[in-house]
Amino acid sequence: MTVKPRQDLVENTRDYEEFPFVKQTGFREYDARWLFGKEINHLGIRCLGLGLGTFLQQRGVKPEVVVGHDYRSYSSSIKQALIAGLLGSGCTVHDIGLAMTPMAYFAQFDLDVPACAMVTASHNDNGWTGVKMGMDRPVTFGPDEMGALRDIVLGGTWEEKPGGMLHYVQGVQQRYIEDLTNRPQLKKRLKVVAACGNGTAGAFAPEVLRRLGCEVIELDCELDYTFPRYNPNPEDMEMLHAIAEKVRETGADVGLGFDGDGDRCGVIDNEGHEIFADKVGVMLARDLSALHPNATFVVDVKSTGLFLTDPVLKQNGVKADYWKTGHSHIKRRCRDIKALAGFEKSGHYFFNPPVGRGYDDGLVSAIAICDMLDRNPDKTMADLKNALPKTWGSPTMSPHCADEVKYGIVDKVVRHYQKLAAKGDRVAGQPIRELVTVNGIRVTLADGTWGLVRASSNKPELVVVCESPESEEMMKAMFKNIDMHLSEYPEVGEYNQKIS
Repeated sequence: MTVKPRQDLVENTRDYEEFPFVKQTGFREYDARWLFGKEINHLGIRCLGLGLGTFLQQRGVKPEVVVGHDYRSYSSSIKQALIAGLLGSGCTVHDIGLAMTPMAYFAQFDLDVPACAMVTASHNDNGWTGVKMGMDRPVTFGPDEMGALRDIVLGGTWEEKPGGMLHYVQGVQQRYIEDLTNRPQLKKRLKVVAACGNGTAGAFAPEVLRRLGCEVIELDCELDYTFPRYNPNPEDMEMLHAIAEKVRETGADVGLGFDGDGDRCGVIDNEGHEIFADKVGVMLARDLSALHPNATFVVDVKSTGLFLTDPVLKQNGVKADYWKTGHSHIKRRCRDIKALAGFEKSGHYFFNPPVGRGYDDGLVSAIAICDMLDRNPDKTMADLKNALPKTWGSPTMSPHCADEVKYGIVDKVVRHYQKLAAKGDRVAGQPIRELVTVNGIRVTLADGTWGLVRASSNKPELVVVCESPESEEMMKAMFKNIDMHLSEYPEVGEYNQKIS
């Protein structure tokens, strides 16, 4: 008899050891993520594996799955529980061992396996775990797939079948490295700071960059799942500041920071200044559209307005497509509209052929950045950045808001600004020019200043971003307007960082 997962268990009790425990809130828009112990247990992870195997077979997908795990103290045991569930559903499992997330995506192609389930909490704090899943390479699960999987797992409607098989696959990591580096070396000898925050990418990124001909300065590349200095998150200012300090100290050409599972890349220029990932995207779009005129690029709604207004992109015939934030959303959109590349403000970049295979890979992004510098031998990273039209942008700010209420709060914020626009009211002293509601709400004012509010897809937080092409004061005024409205909701708590 099937035992449905429970949502009311607590650690250090008999029931916790005897019953599966899975909190519903862990099923997010495009992956699964829980606080291990407090929101899911090993038996719950096994149910996730049973549910995933059942879901694949219900969708007519061959029941073969690549699995891997990131470098955290508990990830290997979670992967074993996931494998137990997959085997119980009759799946053949290809375990590639310790890996970055893009290695699992690569293994789908390398091993000709349709599905993947990568155990990783990405850049989240220690204590978090999760699984990134896909069954239609190179795309990964979106809201429809995650909702169907959630219903199977929480409803206990999985099917146990015989015939499951486990293969331990060796050599995928090395074949991945060879795949990235089987190309001519860079003409320009670049000095590169490679920062990994003691996460999984530390085992692989320095070698790839050296094989390309870079002089590599390693920063926090030793694997250490306690993350002694900071979380490996290239969107976090603490990591960016550490990279910037090392760039200035060593005179490096560029600093590259990788997140905990290696699918994102952050950038510091040669002067030690961080470049927000969307601006790096504009720089890469300039570079790639010179080689591929009239290219389409997909960008998330958190990203700079320069993708629409930059004169170089206009001259190169670029079409910009603003789409929902989230690696699965952008990845799928890039495939569906045959975009050359997609860029997320969080640092997820997606390159379709001939640059990449369509999935997000921090090392492919790093190589694209190095190639851009190589094609511009007389320019530094700072030169390329400073050639962009000036805008004033905020960091990505994340006020706390519980998973159970965050989407409802965003709905209220959407209605608030829709009412203002309908009445012709001004925001920060200006009329509203446009509202984009494909993902939360992006409010654009008459002078191009914009502000975004959306619900985080993988944390109990909202996401707030602002930018102005006119002045820092207008950017701050936009944020002040949003912040004043959010302060009306007691469910919205403290920010991770905040502009004043």
